[in-house]
Amino acid sequence: MDTTIPFDAELDARGLICPLPVLKLRKRLQAIAPGQVMRVMADDPVAVIDIPHFCTEAGHVLIDSTVSDVEQVYFIRKTG
Repeated sequence: MDTTIPFDAELDARGLICPLPVLKLRKRLQAIAPGQVMRVMADDPVAVIDIPHFCTEAGHVLIDSTVSDVEQVYFIRKTG
């Protein structure tokens, strides 16, 4: 993960299980402007599949992601 990626908003979805991380991400993205970046932290093993899939389906850009034994961190740029 590139820790120098600037972000405009953050979602801490740790402790939430599928489908809540993606549902909360969708809602939080509505509150930011196109072009802004959301940092998401999650620890649900299914989020590794769900969050990138959501980005692809919704047209948002997954800038970077890191997966460790304890959590995942995603940087997502909202599109128009």
